[in-house]
Amino acid sequence: MRAVSEGPAAAIAFRELIDYTNDETARWHRWFAANPDALDLAWGDERIPTVRHLVQHVFAIERRAADRLHGDAPSPLDAVRMDDVESLFAGGRDAREKLQRYLASATDEALRGRLEFTTASGDRASASRRKIVAHVLLHGIRHWAQLAAELRRQRRSTDGRHDIAFSDAMD
Repeated sequence: MRAVSEGPAAAIAFRELIDYTNDETARWHRWFAANPDALDLAWGDERIPTVRHLVQHVFAIERRAADRLHGDAPSPLDAVRMDDVESLFAGGRDAREKLQRYLASATDEALRGRLEFTTASGDRASASRRKIVAHVLLHGIRHWAQLAAELRRQRRSTDGRHDIAFSDAMD
């Protein structure tokens, strides 16, 4: 079996993942604007009892990661308001813009730097800045996929084209 090249053609750039996740977040924003009642569906987790809380969680974790990357104290989880669809997604936009500002000036050396931090659940952690960026992007992708699967299970149709294969984010 031949190994995959480790050069640039084999890599996924953060820019490509951000483009994909921006597209996916916009797709969810449109879907929730048309289906706002779905925010109040049960999610079934003590920490995340409803879909509204799940969406807030995705955006709050992204915000806290962006805060850390900028050297700021992490925002409280409820800094992303969840009054309605627009407040949730405005919080997500703010978080993403802060993450993108960090990446616009981050060097490879800066991304190799490590951060020590306490997670929202109180655990101590240490990771490179690069790993934090990868984590926050994949964290959102994972939760949006969970949501799509749950909505399909409940026979609530999304457009079904959430996969990166359908995105213009990369060739």
